[in-house]
Amino acid sequence: MVRNFMFSKAMTLLWFSILMLTAAQPRPWSAFQAPKEVASKLSRNPQTLSLASTDYGHIVHETPWAVFEPSHVNDIMSLIKFSNSLPTPFTIAARGQAHSILGQGMTQDGVVLNMTKLNGIRNGSGIVIVCDFDGKKSPLGCYGDVGGEQKWIDMLHASLERGLTPLSWTDYLYLTVGGTLSNAGISGQAFRFGPQISNVLELDVVTGKGDLVTCSAETNSEAFYAVLGGLGQFGVIVRARIALRPAPTKVKWIRLLYNDFTAFSRDEEHLISFNENNDTNAADYVEGMLLLNQPPLDLSFYPVSDKLRINSLVTQYGIIYIIELVKYYDNNPQAHVIEEVETLVKGLEYVPTFMFEKDVSYEEFLNRVHGEELVLRSKGLWEFPHPWLNVFVPRSRISDFNEGVFKGIILKQNITAGTALVYPMNRNKWDDRMSAVTPDEDVFYVVSLLHAASGFEQVKTFQAQNQQILQFCKDAGIKITEYLTGNKTHQEWVEHFGPKWKLIEDRKAQFDPKKILSPGQGIFK
Repeated sequence: MVRNFMFSKAMTLLWFSILMLTAAQPRPWSAFQAPKEVASKLSRNPQTLSLASTDYGHIVHETPWAVFEPSHVNDIMSLIKFSNSLPTPFTIAARGQAHSILGQGMTQDGVVLNMTKLNGIRNGSGIVIVCDFDGKKSPLGCYGDVGGEQKWIDMLHASLERGLTPLSWTDYLYLTVGGTLSNAGISGQAFRFGPQISNVLELDVVTGKGDLVTCSAETNSEAFYAVLGGLGQFGVIVRARIALRPAPTKVKWIRLLYNDFTAFSRDEEHLISFNENNDTNAADYVEGMLLLNQPPLDLSFYPVSDKLRINSLVTQYGIIYIIELVKYYDNNPQAHVIEEVETLVKGLEYVPTFMFEKDVSYEEFLNRVHGEELVLRSKGLWEFPHPWLNVFVPRSRISDFNEGVFKGIILKQNITAGTALVYPMNRNKWDDRMSAVTPDEDVFYVVSLLHAASGFEQVKTFQAQNQQILQFCKDAGIKITEYLTGNKTHQEWVEHFGPKWKLIEDRKAQFDPKKILSPGQGIFK
């Protein structure tokens, strides 16, 4: 009798311990058991979980219950379908190179989908270059079929081997194809060729229901337009067909310095007005940036003999505005390239004698940020927190933004540490059927404040400045659109999407009705 009582008491304590352990380590499917093809690819290794709980921003940290390491697209379908089958589905966050800045690729107690694991099992076929000169599959004749987990730098190398290249890029190439297409993918080529999402011919997508859908503008177009710029809300991109064109071999890389914002913005807008794909008089890349009279002053692009006078110019005016433009070329005689550049800059009102240029290979130019990355990594600075702010500003208010933000906030507060970009885009190069949103003007400006913080206190300082900038825009009636944003309330997301919000809700209901995908964005929480 006593023995039975002791046994019963021991069993009660055992079950209580199990319940407490389960409560301490919640799992997304409670007492349900994952199918073998899912369970065998789930990792709860502490180091793996720790890696999945951070990103390039190093500001938000959310720990998943597990990391899923697929070896085939079918595994991704199985994982999503399993979540859908549960009374309470677990959330799934697809993760590529984790270059998000506010936890957009994370999920607390859900499952992180490690897309990079697909790379190891494609046997070299993650990128396939195809030329189809009958024009049926690509208006440009050639395209690349690329795994969503592949990096753009690898796409560059694979296409250059065939003398080809994508038309539109990001400034940094060590990002996944699926990741940038889920946002937009922008750089200095976008004024002419549109963002990367405007250069996609076809996609394979695993939806939030676990279905594999091949889609394009002609086939399953609802999924195609939903996923491009859709912030991962409607499906996981597992393949993209990217338009290609013949690649140049060299670039003429030019920087023009301005002390007057009106002249700077007028000349930028003039340069992007030549934007037809086959316009030989057009620039191939146009961006702009600020040189602020604040440390660190990066003058590495410029000749040593000119650094002192550039520094004096910055000291005199406080802010110097720089137009960065590029002209591609191949084996053209140098005199012909020089003539094209002279035509491009003729009439531009930069500070006399402050035009600087260099000739580099096409690959070196596109991969320029990687060189900076290597320097920062060598100094232990690459893993610093990155409290960035990226906004699209309507052309009609960019002068107000300059006065109120560049001069009125950033220059006065004297805390800048990083790159500040400002350059215009043509809205007609964006497809409004896609989920991405832009200001409602024909021309709008990209403003990117790419801060790096040395510690938590500086993170708070930059975040306070970012909020001050957003509040200034709100008070001044400047209808900006944030890009690569996160950490918003539901109402703020409704305001972000504006007239598109109902479309976004409908797409979520169609492709991810149980709200499983990309919880880190916080759109439907």
